[in-house]
Amino acid sequence: MIEILSDTALATVQDLGRAGSLGAGVGCAGAMDDLALIAGNLLLGNAQGDAAIEVQVFPFQLRFETRLSFALTGADCGATLDGMPLPPWWACTAEAGQVLRLGPPRRGALQASRAYLCLAGGVDVPMMLGSRSTQLRGAFGGFNGRALRRGDRIAAGPATAPLPAGGFGLEPAAIGLALECDRVPALRVLPAAEYDRYTATSQDNLWRAPWRITPQSDRYGYRLAGPALEPLAPIELRSHGIVPGVIQVPHGGQPIVQMRDAQPSGGYPKIGTIIDADLWRLGQAPIGSRVRFVRCSWDEAIAAAEENQRWIARAARLADLYRQHRAAA
Repeated sequence: MIEILSDTALATVQDLGRAGSLGAGVGCAGAMDDLALIAGNLLLGNAQGDAAIEVQVFPFQLRFETRLSFALTGADCGATLDGMPLPPWWACTAEAGQVLRLGPPRRGALQASRAYLCLAGGVDVPMMLGSRSTQLRGAFGGFNGRALRRGDRIAAGPATAPLPAGGFGLEPAAIGLALECDRVPALRVLPAAEYDRYTATSQDNLWRAPWRITPQSDRYGYRLAGPALEPLAPIELRSHGIVPGVIQVPHGGQPIVQMRDAQPSGGYPKIGTIIDADLWRLGQAPIGSRVRFVRCSWDEAIAAAEENQRWIARAARLADLYRQHRAAA
């Protein structure tokens, strides 16, 4: 059991998301950085999709009410446990009464903006429509369908694997799966349905221009700033189904990328779609930073998903080997 000590604004309980409900008008939700959530659970011996706390406003503090193992992944927040520094992407055990503090994310190799706190046994909140993720738009799931507040007490499920004394960590995904274009973080994109209805200059700018993430960006969508994307002729569409990763272009020509809390339908034209294997990269990109789009094929998108799965498999093997080594020592 933990107690939240901060008025956090937008810390929420998330897992890998709510699949299979888009047709009923229910969005996916889920962690903005699924690899960080999976890694934290692997460190603890949890199931990969166990729920955790996603933190995006700092500082963030909580108190452990019982002895409990935990893992921190995602942003390097200069975390401390009762004032003692903790490495990023690290798991260890807290004693009852100890306070965990996360400061503002540090800028460096990780370049991440969200942290994930995983608890041994997973965050124990009710399952709704197959997921424990918070859906803020519908005010359901997670912890009472809302962001966490000071005084909230969060339980963990039963732990399945003891954590070795001293703790241990993993290499962050941002390092093990680094992807850049001209020294700018890159995202692979598939051209979408209306791509051919944009001017050749706009198509070229989509791939060549760096896109700045504006402050009008959140779990619903990331608004980007760059050269205006202009259609060959005005495009009018009926509302239709969309998914996270879709790059829509409103009338002003500045793209919006649909993120994990996106509504399941919209009417703006779609110029591209960030592949699912790379969406975590955008979810961690800090406000004000720049990203590049890299055109890819369907086969390359499948290969990228397989690369992510190989990274997860390596992380799982390392975590299991470490536990076995420490248990035998």
